[in-house]
Amino acid sequence: QVQLVESGGGSVQAGGSLRLNCAASGDTFIMGWFRQAPGKEREGVAAMVTALGLAVYADSVKGRFTMSRDSSENTLYLQMNSLKPEDTAMYYCAANRRGSSTRLRRLDPSDYNAWGQGTQVTVSS
Repeated sequence: QVQLVESGGGSVQAGGSLRLNCAASGDTFIMGWFRQAPGKEREGVAAMVTALGLAVYADSVKGRFTMSRDSSENTLYLQMNSLKPEDTAMYYCAANRRGSSTRLRRLDPSDYNAWGQGTQVTVSS
């Protein structure tokens, strides 16, 4: 089972930036970032097939968030710019050693079987 540890959350004002980190142990086929605000369902933010390194994004974050991976460190990143109050949520890193590249764009949490503990992001107006 892949182990994931997130870091990098915090509180910023609207328009600010944060970078989330996710250190992974073990091989992965797909990795993703998800978020969950209080009272809402978990939603996909971005995902990639780790061997390809090309990310897909939710429409709500496209152009503002950038997902990347350092294969030498086995670490996933989420650079978040132009943050908005509606970006406030607990952010989770997720992974699976198996998966489907054709399903990647669905950003479906059920495609992932390893989850980090989460890191809080709070954006104030």
